Amino acid sequence: MIPPGTRLRVVGDVHGDSKAFAAAAETDRFVIQLGDLVDDGPDTPGALRIMFRLLEENRGLFILGNHDFKLARALRGDNVRGAPLSRTLAELPLNLRERTRDTIMAAPAWAMLGPKFFVHGSFHPGMLDEPPPAFPPGRANPLLARALYGQTSGRVTGSGKPERLLHWVEDIPCGMTVYAGHDQRSTDGRPYIRTARHGGTAVFLDTGAGKGGHLSWVDIDPD
Repeated sequence: MIPPGTRLRVVGDVHGDSKAFAAAAETDRFVIQLGDLVDDGPDTPGALRIMFRLLEENRGLFILGNHDFKLARALRGDNVRGAPLSRTLAELPLNLRERTRDTIMAAPAWAMLGPKFFVHGSFHPGMLDEPPPAFPPGRANPLLARALYGQTSGRVTGSGKPERLLHWVEDIPCGMTVYAGHDQRSTDGRPYIRTARHGGTAVFLDTGAGKGGHLSWVDIDPD
């Protein structure tokens, strides 16, 4: 899935910022996009076309995010709603809909290369024992939900969104680095790095692209 020994570029949540994603994709590195390619920003169709090209050329991997998951469910006829989703559906040309649905439904919810782990929402140790599940016929099972939505408390914040937790970082094995999106934790515009007590590390790459921030990525060379 990810060519071993290759130079990587790991790209955070794009959210329809096709201009920034085009800049990130102009590389000879293998591009891993951490999900939430769609919604919010100015050009979701353009962002999708860039990802399609990377996949066609075997130069990239698309990790399933919660916004992508919702869009694919809508495109297959599920009853899902939301303002960003409605806008994306209105902007998405008919000739891109089937390909978008199929590409999203084929995307893995997580991937691993040696001590590097790639997921949209958050890590769970069970992901080390199971391959990413197939796109479900209905809602996500618990492990897929963790990958898509992160770890939540069951409470809702003042903004109406689920309260997200970072306890999962302590479950990252020593020596492993998890690259995640979903949570915009940065306070300085750079990816936020959190190290667990036992030596695992999480790198949060969502810095607000398509939502008033900018797109971030990190380059990783082979060990």
